[in-house]
Amino acid sequence: MIRSNIKKQFSCDRNKLWNIITDNSNYAWRSDLSKIVIIDDTHFVEYTTNNFPTYFTITAKEKLKEYKFDLKNANLKGRWIGIFKELPNGNIELDFTEEIEVNSFIMKLLAKSYLKSQQKRYMRDLEKELNK
Repeated sequence: MIRSNIKKQFSCDRNKLWNIITDNSNYAWRSDLSKIVIIDDTHFVEYTTNNFPTYFTITAKEKLKEYKFDLKNANLKGRWIGIFKELPNGNIELDFTEEIEVNSFIMKLLAKSYLKSQQKRYMRDLEKELNK
């Protein structure tokens, strides 16, 4: 299993942060997506800018604590774990971990760096959205 983790602190309204991350109907701030299709309360599909689908099943959603889901597409399957932690200084620390299994040897070679770059992009996009 390939694992990638990113942590980042934000100084903002914690409810606003939670809502941006968990509101799948508001995805325009994500530079890596063309759309999200919501199937029901626990299932949704993200489409990259190249219209490549990834299917998600929410497995845990506790406001301002954790947000977790399983994911799969034609190349991989895995899970994403998001932990929200309120710090003594008033900031919110996001601790995001993605763990995947890939279908091909080539993907195994590239997956770790791909995950890292996706996590950095997500945090950059999130920061831009929070600063609007």
